[in-house]
Amino acid sequence: MRVALRRSFEFRLLFCLGALLLTPARVRFWESPLNAATAIGDTPSEQEIPATPQSAGDRARVTPKLETSEDWNHRLKKLLDRNPAAPAVSSQEYCIGSEDVLDINVFAAPELNRQVRVSASGEISLPLLGGIRAAGLTPRELERVLEELLHPRYMNDPNVSVFVHDMQSHPVSVIGAVRKPGVFQIRGSKTLLEVLSLAEGMADDAGETVVIMRGASLQHAPESLTEKSSALTESPSTTQHSGKLGETAPGLSLNEGDAFSENVVQVNLKEILESADIIHNPVVYPGDIVKVARAGIVYVVGAVARPGGYAMKTSEKVSVLQAIALSEGLARTAAKSGVRIIHTDERSGARTETPVDLGKIVAGKAPDPMLGSGDIVFVRDSAAKTVLSRGLEGAAQTATGLLIFHW
Repeated sequence: MRVALRRSFEFRLLFCLGALLLTPARVRFWESPLNAATAIGDTPSEQEIPATPQSAGDRARVTPKLETSEDWNHRLKKLLDRNPAAPAVSSQEYCIGSEDVLDINVFAAPELNRQVRVSASGEISLPLLGGIRAAGLTPRELERVLEELLHPRYMNDPNVSVFVHDMQSHPVSVIGAVRKPGVFQIRGSKTLLEVLSLAEGMADDAGETVVIMRGASLQHAPESLTEKSSALTESPSTTQHSGKLGETAPGLSLNEGDAFSENVVQVNLKEILESADIIHNPVVYPGDIVKVARAGIVYVVGAVARPGGYAMKTSEKVSVLQAIALSEGLARTAAKSGVRIIHTDERSGARTETPVDLGKIVAGKAPDPMLGSGDIVFVRDSAAKTVLSRGLEGAAQTATGLLIFHW
């Protein structure tokens, strides 16, 4: 019995020492008051939300918080699945443009059937009729034009059908922080969320701001759609800048010759995704350019659990403690008083370093500085903690080796 107890004790001691060696050299949130304070960066799903009475309307308006690009893209897909897009504008309402490919069929005269491409000047060429202006007409209007040209000289009762085989004249450009930037052909008009889904959602560094630069095609939009767009741009979630150069969204530089300088709409994407209200989802027309602004990035390096760059998803700035929380807390060897904020001026390139004492911030004896885009938080190692940590690790390894040897 004595030997069995001794072996059991040795086994437990060996297990504990092995676990100590395998534990990462960082402090968990529950092991340090500082890291517990920085736990404000936890996701809402991990935080305890007090139960408060809510009306049915309030419960319907509750939406999950959007912290990462994956959250945004998941919410985007959910909204589009829940509220499928309205039927696309039919081919009869589509406005023909340059480079479109048309299928033209003349019943009772198959020799006149053709597949033609609209020229850059907006014309098509057909047997017997020669050059015909097609750009700016709907397929139904072009059908009537062709029937009038065929009657009565060539046919008594012509019946013509026009089908848009390939659309090449109604592009929407999506640029910026999206997964698949590019030019997409649309029929009629689409909402902003539908256009973003064509670009496969937002990139990891996407910010809140989306800018819609209206193209010349807005002038030819149906009157009902134009009125709808005007109502949307006047909603609280949108800001329309028009008429004056310089009144543009942040991050954009519009020259005097730009075609879209007269109509720029800026929206808050996060508000659209959270509200799920279609009135806040602007209409995008052919010829428009959609730009998703990139989020600011703060960098946390040095003695932290997960150093790296972190996107500032919200328009608000991030504090030092929040940045430490994003990096999953301090390492075991971190010096709380050895933190520096490194800021580089964008214009002059001058670099400044500001010392910060995290211990005083947590104790409420010093303010929690706010960080801007591009700022770097450097946490240095404590020499004493480093020596102590290495000594403990060496002692644990030695003890483990002795136990294994005597086992």
